[in-house]
Amino acid sequence: MSDMRFIIAGIVLIFTGFLILGGFGHNFQAATLESNEFGTCYEYYDDASPVEINCSFKIFDQTVFFGLVLGFIIAGVISLIKGVRGNWDNKVKPEDMVGPGNNQNDDSNNPNKD
Repeated sequence: MSDMRFIIAGIVLIFTGFLILGGFGHNFQAATLESNEFGTCYEYYDDASPVEINCSFKIFDQTVFFGLVLGFIIAGVISLIKGVRGNWDNKVKPEDMVGPGNNQNDDSNNPNKD
């Protein structure tokens, strides 16, 4: 059996990784292209002219961003694997079980007891 907590956490982590990549990834993809093709990198602003910067700083920012996104996705995959392989839901002590599958005849907690 699976452990649904890890499966849900894995899905959320993977979705978060792709959401961050889709929302903010366009800001970090130009560093490699600028560095390889032109040899100079620029920082672009909405209200000012572009400023020339060191390409290594821009590539470092790009690497940190993709490392963060990759960390979310890898953590999600590990959580999914742990959730699918887990059997923690089956390791409930018989005295802790509640619901229709419980075979105990203890009516001390039953408020509708005759």
